[in-house]
Amino acid sequence: MTFMSMLTLLLTHPDEFRVLVQFWLYHEQKRDITAQQEHPTSGWDRESMRRCWKFLDMTSRSFAAVIKELDGDLARTICMFYLVLRGLDTIEDDMTIPDDVKLPLLRSFHEHVVTPGWTFDGCGPNERDRELLVNYDIVVEEVNLLKPEYKTVILNICRKMETGMADYAHKAATTNTVYLETVSEYDLYCHYVAGLVGEGLSGLWAASGKEADWIGSQLELSNSMGLLLQKTNIIRDFREDSEEKRYFWPKEIWGKYGFNEMNEMWDIANKERAAWAQSAMILDALRHAIDALDYLRFLKNQSVFNFCAIPATMAMATLTLCFMNPDMFQRNIKIRKAAAAKLIMRSTNPRDVAYMFRDYARKIHSKAVSADPNFIAISIACGKIEQWCEHQYPSFVSMTPSSTTSAAKQEFNPADARSQVVLLDQKREAEIEKVQKRVFRPGDAANSRGLTSTDDGGLPWEVMAYGMAAFAIVILLVFLIIYVVLEVFGDGLKLGF
Repeated sequence: MTFMSMLTLLLTHPDEFRVLVQFWLYHEQKRDITAQQEHPTSGWDRESMRRCWKFLDMTSRSFAAVIKELDGDLARTICMFYLVLRGLDTIEDDMTIPDDVKLPLLRSFHEHVVTPGWTFDGCGPNERDRELLVNYDIVVEEVNLLKPEYKTVILNICRKMETGMADYAHKAATTNTVYLETVSEYDLYCHYVAGLVGEGLSGLWAASGKEADWIGSQLELSNSMGLLLQKTNIIRDFREDSEEKRYFWPKEIWGKYGFNEMNEMWDIANKERAAWAQSAMILDALRHAIDALDYLRFLKNQSVFNFCAIPATMAMATLTLCFMNPDMFQRNIKIRKAAAAKLIMRSTNPRDVAYMFRDYARKIHSKAVSADPNFIAISIACGKIEQWCEHQYPSFVSMTPSSTTSAAKQEFNPADARSQVVLLDQKREAEIEKVQKRVFRPGDAANSRGLTSTDDGGLPWEVMAYGMAAFAIVILLVFLIIYVVLEVFGDGLKLGF
């Protein structure tokens, strides 16, 4: 930001100015990939990898910074994963490439990714990421230097994604159908372009050893993480996409509000009906929020958690900004820099992220209007997020740093009745544990009755002796009864009576 823009922000939004200053002063960069000690994992000592880092900065508007802060060789691996898929996506998005050229190129892209020297200069001159494909041989060189386990995951995801993209590109080119008709088709498209990215990331987390092996098999949760981000982008970018005739909103949603073409939602006269369609789209995106929260709870590595949590919280902030906002149909909107800085600083643990999801859900619910046909469904979706957060991280419990240990200390809100229940339970458990520790120990109540404990803390020998004596008496009584029966009725038993 320039000096004048900062001065304007100070005068018009002093709170946001303070947040940005705090971010610049206190939010330290976690990793410098250019540092000498980072070269073995970041690859900065190689010219080809430096070019790849440059391509990342050039093609990524939001992920470059968080990718560079991943631990160890994950940063370089995710950088290459991003560039591989960016190259594939660039070909799929370029409407100037003829179908007979695009289709075989897409379906064989995973082979080109590892073919030394491969490049592609067939993109249109106005294609934003054309330079990446013109110099794709550099990406190929670095992909072939990745560990085999990483390379396998990347190529597997690329193969799945290229298949889906080719199918949709061919359909658009041959049927003149530019719309996604149903929500199911919309989900499938988002799975191909984003859900598979989530699956690939989970596979790479597991392959790196920085997360549990089973993370790689959490396909449903990984898919939901990708769909939450992708659907948020599709909702936010409505105007830009529709101007370029990229219609990603499913007709099943907006068609039921009386629209024949998506462009009709631009008209101010259709403001109310457009708001209902917008509400339905956001409702559809919110159904992935709880899966995203579940996924984040599984992550243990801090850099991996930050990488996944920051886009997720920004997605919730963006959905909140878009909800019931007619400006979204007229121009691209985005969250303010100060809000983004605050999200980055807070997205460091599952509890705070859950509370941010909850707070945004509350804001969405507060903006909902009863005239909206989706009002009840929106209320339920927001309530589910609230319920999940309250179940996992009860609001009457707060965590404060302990002065004696590294672990956080639990504190309970005395004004909440639930705190009294928990405190009583803890008190009862402490008393039970205290009694259990005292039973049959030297100096306890048992000794006051004249019983002596064993040296190893077991039962007193007097109790053991009494038990053995009682057992012996029972045995003697049994034998005595058997003897009497045989003496009295012995002859009758012999005769068969």
